[in-house]
Amino acid sequence: MELPNVYHRYVEIEGVRVFYREAGPREAPTLLLLHGFPSSSAQYRRLMDALGMRYRVIAPDYPGFGYSDAPLPASAGGQYAYSFDQLARTIAGFCDALDLQKYFLYMFDFGGPVGMRLALAHPERIAGLVVQNANAYYEGLSEIARTFVALRPGVPGAVEQAQSLLTLEMTRSQYEGGAHDVARIAPDGWTLDQHFLDQPGRKAIQVDLLLDYHNNVAQYTEWQTWLRRHRPPTLVLWGRNDPFFIEAGAYAYLRDLPDAELHLFETGHFALEEEAPRIAVLIAAFLERHSSTMAPKTMHGDGSTPPRQPK
Repeated sequence: MELPNVYHRYVEIEGVRVFYREAGPREAPTLLLLHGFPSSSAQYRRLMDALGMRYRVIAPDYPGFGYSDAPLPASAGGQYAYSFDQLARTIAGFCDALDLQKYFLYMFDFGGPVGMRLALAHPERIAGLVVQNANAYYEGLSEIARTFVALRPGVPGAVEQAQSLLTLEMTRSQYEGGAHDVARIAPDGWTLDQHFLDQPGRKAIQVDLLLDYHNNVAQYTEWQTWLRRHRPPTLVLWGRNDPFFIEAGAYAYLRDLPDAELHLFETGHFALEEEAPRIAVLIAAFLERHSSTMAPKTMHGDGSTPPRQPK
């Protein structure tokens, strides 16, 4: 099986260096992969290998995650406010820098709030959605998730409760919790995630984002209205044993997107860890059905081009 060349690059967005992975020909349908918490673009390595010969696949790291810059938070006297609004603004700038005029959007976990903000700001750019354990409905929140959603800045004990999610034990449990067979969960994912979490200043960044998460829930109604109005082609993929975003959240999408395709998997939150081969096949078929142009069968080089720097 031939594998694509995957390129690892940086682009500067308003003074922040954003790291990203890219594969596939520039003229092919584009899939923008938005990662979750506490991960990075590394979670998409296998998926990029599976899809990158035929599609243009791009996976950035948010500021404060992975290999991207982690500027000092505004809460600590810095210039970057770690909120979901700000992450979305940075990724919107990233899309502008790479000249992404039309793309399919893969949203997982934190990628849901970031991606829905992109969709609201530029609906004309969204060719379709791939939703993987990215919640947009209150009924999709487990009791555990509702406990964390209730956290607010200034509430006694909120910071300490948010910090409890940032330990190695909790990071590992996000990967292995609900898995059908933990032997299929490579330790690389949670080990790398914890490595980045343990870098100086990174945990304070995650606390700021966790304390901002309630603003995502407040926007659920707006996101649902957008889905009903625009009816993008949508593929919903869900690890049904997710301890945070439960199965009801997957079915809820069908209320606003009755033509969406839904697949449930006997696994947990990081469904790609166990189900990447099956998921890749489903995504490829989805892109095939909903793309007007397909990647050429014969390619010379990767076909991608370096980003243009914003002025």
